[in-house]
Amino acid sequence: MANKEELNPFKIAQSQLDECAEKLGLDEATHELLRWPMREVVVSLPVKMDDGTTKVFKAFRVQYNGARGPTKGGIRWHPDETVDTVRALSAWMTWKTAVVDIPLGGSKGGIICNPKEMSDGEKERLARAYMRAIAGIVGVTQDVPAPDVYTTPQIMAWMMDEYEAIRREHHPGVITGKPLSVGGSQGRHDATARGGVYCVREAAKRLNINVSNASYAIQGFGNAGQYAATLTKEILGTGRLVAVSDSRGGVYNPDGIEPLDMVKWKLQNRRVAGFPGTKEITNAELLELDVDILYPAALENVITRDNAENIKARIVCELANGPTTPEADEILHKNGVHIIPDFLANAGGVTVSYFEQVQNTYNYYWPIEEVYEKLDQKMSTAYNSVYEMHKKQNVHMRLAAYMIAVSRVAEACKLRGWV
Repeated sequence: MANKEELNPFKIAQSQLDECAEKLGLDEATHELLRWPMREVVVSLPVKMDDGTTKVFKAFRVQYNGARGPTKGGIRWHPDETVDTVRALSAWMTWKTAVVDIPLGGSKGGIICNPKEMSDGEKERLARAYMRAIAGIVGVTQDVPAPDVYTTPQIMAWMMDEYEAIRREHHPGVITGKPLSVGGSQGRHDATARGGVYCVREAAKRLNINVSNASYAIQGFGNAGQYAATLTKEILGTGRLVAVSDSRGGVYNPDGIEPLDMVKWKLQNRRVAGFPGTKEITNAELLELDVDILYPAALENVITRDNAENIKARIVCELANGPTTPEADEILHKNGVHIIPDFLANAGGVTVSYFEQVQNTYNYYWPIEEVYEKLDQKMSTAYNSVYEMHKKQNVHMRLAAYMIAVSRVAEACKLRGWV
């Protein structure tokens, strides 16, 4: 029987690093340093619930590497959150900030909870409890959290307020992804998808793909997936959305689906199923459609060695974190599928979060056109650097992105005298 494919996200992150370290010829000490988080904090958060009981939530903050600057990373609220997921995401954040060349490191946070079953009051008390627990290790010069799965600008505002209450002074830059009225940045709402679509535009140029009628499909129709639907058409000038899916299933129309209508339908019905003029399709079937561009924008490990041979898309733009396993990477590369790896494709979010941090620090805010222009420049430069490395070294795009990111972090560690 064949060996079981490794699906632990942190072990996948480590194996990706190991492959890169071998290719770069990293010395043993630097390799070992970069395989593990530099700091992990695990806390228990007692929170008074609306019914008068006290519930204790387990929470994490992992600061992976701060050699290039303060660490940065989102906070996830999920009933199935694990420390290994948070570790993997903090590692990917480290490579993400390095590949787009912003002066930050990587971190991630998580709370094991089900926000769908909590009132706003309970969410606020949980948000404030988490900030009280980690206030000593976060801040604009240490570690800057942001929203992630099931956390919102409102939750970020509560956390910022709690931090400022502890410090007794204004510190808007302690948290990014805030509402505009308390120091958020223009352009943050669609930054993850926008950055990915900028990369797709650059990839289409490199691969000589005519985008005038390029077909695209989106697996996962949350925030990033919805913006990818509308922005692909806006930024590429045209394009034909043929399929979308969410956790309850998907819909398909080879003649095209109007992106704005699909977004409205999802927001009104809380599902994509039943959209007029489409036929039902499963998440697994969507991944294997014959399209020009595929956006995996949902969960990790959806493209594995079991289905990689069936992926027909010319470009796979990973808006989700970790949607492709290492074994699948090799198969896709062999079959000529062009992957824009997650920590490049979805780096638009952290890039505009960095812009927010900068604006907070010098208390001056940019118009949205300036944010988009700066984001486009960062993402296009990063994509083209990775593409050049991919061609020069004859490696798949993920390994090329790793080689750029890891060499930058390793250099910073060496210059500091850590190794």
